[in-house]
Amino acid sequence: MTADATEPEAPAAVSTDAGPDAHILVVDDDERIRTLLKRYLTRSGFYVTAARDAAHARRLLAGLEFDLLVVDVMMPGEDGLSFTRDVRPTLPSPILLLTARGEAEDRIAGLEHGADDYLAKPFEPRELLLRIGAILRRTQPPAPRPEGPRSLSLGEVRYDVTRGELWRGDVPIRLTSTEAALMRIFARTPHAPVDRQTLLAEMDDAQERAVDVQVTRLRRKIEADPRAPRYLQTVRGSGYMLAPD
Repeated sequence: MTADATEPEAPAAVSTDAGPDAHILVVDDDERIRTLLKRYLTRSGFYVTAARDAAHARRLLAGLEFDLLVVDVMMPGEDGLSFTRDVRPTLPSPILLLTARGEAEDRIAGLEHGADDYLAKPFEPRELLLRIGAILRRTQPPAPRPEGPRSLSLGEVRYDVTRGELWRGDVPIRLTSTEAALMRIFARTPHAPVDRQTLLAEMDDAQERAVDVQVTRLRRKIEADPRAPRYLQTVRGSGYMLAPD
């Protein structure tokens, strides 16, 4: 979708499994793109609010809760990367970045700033809808598991398997939707390696490097020394393994 794009039709055949109540905040300085995205996503079953820049988005976030943010990277003033990095520590909502840069390093930079996914311009509206659906599915609370331990001890950190929450003592540790998805995957089979292809398939991600970036970020929240991980280990030739006490 670009500035000279015609307004797309909402594809009834595409299902996001996200439910009818998901509220999306679109942040883009281009009024035409902002309007097209709002109309398209609204007709696809979402509640949509639009912001013209980062400052406008902050005012909306101060009074409203959103299930997902779609943020353009190339905005005047505060760009999308800076905005994402600044709001990420206190914002639980997942963030999808729209970027005109398709290079791997630019995409990785978006993930390192706290984004949950990225989509390079120009893009097909159908792909945007599918990516939004994949992100929202990852953020849904996990179904209760009657079998297995209800919590895993990771030194000073405790992972509540049933609720999908990470705690240090009585203080919750905020996880992005991608980090939460990783923890759920690893917690299903503690002390057993999970290969990268399994992680890619379950996280709806097409970049192996992106998995490594997310694991590195997750280690910072779990490990006393992320450079020498004790609990989220790399298994040479096999991927990664969660090794609770």
